[in-house]
Amino acid sequence: MAKGRFPGMGNMGNMMKQMQKMQKQMEELQKQLEETEVEASAGGGAVIARANGKKEIISITIDESVVDPDDVEMLQDLVLAAVNEALRNAEEMVAKEMSKLTGGMNIPGLF
Repeated sequence: MAKGRFPGMGNMGNMMKQMQKMQKQMEELQKQLEETEVEASAGGGAVIARANGKKEIISITIDESVVDPDDVEMLQDLVLAAVNEALRNAEEMVAKEMSKLTGGMNIPGLF
């Protein structure tokens, strides 16, 4: 191919290199996020849930003062609140870090 006949072909190569670089950065970020933990609590710290960047709950801590056999519903509500907040925190953390990498572009299916 003669240079001039297909303008922009050099740009295509540069774009492919940029995409490969971004893909490698995303893979590295994904590994980092999987190891990053976030925490949320309910009931003034009586129930603490920790999640990772894969949006998995990795631990739940329950203060024994809220373990009341006569009020199991309250404990269930506290656990649900802490878990849901931890998952929201994990989602926000992942979105924030991905936004840094993608420059704010919303690329569907990344995480």
